[in-house]
Amino acid sequence: MAQIAQILDQDDPQNFDRRAHRLSVLASFLSESHLPAAWLKWEPRNVSALVLHSLAELEHGRGSGALTDASATWNRCQLAADLDPQNPAPWVVMLGIARLERAHRRVVFAIWDEIVARDRWHREGHRSMLHYLGPQESGSLGRAIEFVDSLRTRMPPNAPCAAVELEVHLMRYHSAKARGGADALLARDQWHSAQTARFLERAQATWPRPAFFSHAATVSDLNLLAYALTAAGRLRGAAPVFEAIQGRVTSWPWRYEGDPLTAFESARNKAR
Repeated sequence: MAQIAQILDQDDPQNFDRRAHRLSVLASFLSESHLPAAWLKWEPRNVSALVLHSLAELEHGRGSGALTDASATWNRCQLAADLDPQNPAPWVVMLGIARLERAHRRVVFAIWDEIVARDRWHREGHRSMLHYLGPQESGSLGRAIEFVDSLRTRMPPNAPCAAVELEVHLMRYHSAKARGGADALLARDQWHSAQTARFLERAQATWPRPAFFSHAATVSDLNLLAYALTAAGRLRGAAPVFEAIQGRVTSWPWRYEGDPLTAFESARNKAR
């Protein structure tokens, strides 16, 4: 427990982006462990302990299809939000709970307002809302695209959530492939539409630069870009992105192609 606290306390406690990233990584590894519950029992009013335990339960719930006790998890998040009013992390977990529990639209959008009031460009908050609005949950591909369109003119190009624009292109690509038939055969053509091509050109020119992004999940976004450029057949443009990644492979989105490491290596070799 002391080691977990030390990992989370390495940075400024107001650096919500890096803290949220570390909580997310820890929760994914500890979703089947007793440690988050043990830490919370030892420090019941520690905000990080409250969020980590709630996030670990959410990770477990996503895997099993339901939360063990959604009300208790929600209450822990509410307590964390009360103890640290400026911290968006408890609200991001609550958004995940609302999505998993199929909460009413009013509840989801009220939570969304709380997130952006605390961190205008919160990466995980925007990603969570994008998937809530997408075809796999309460919305459609059209609504997901509308959401990204509403952000495009206001969002800084190096915002922590900048990759949501790429994610919606990927969502459209995989939706076409999943339909099969002619749609699947023509799925790659979407990468060559004027708007998508312009976005890819800007991203491949800027995202790999060492000082362009500063958020904690930059490597994940670079993996996403490398995958998209490979899918679009832009192998020359993908090469510097693979160099910037430096072999730090993320499971998503490479798992779409099977084993992530194998898919990454194959794509990198083609780019070379």
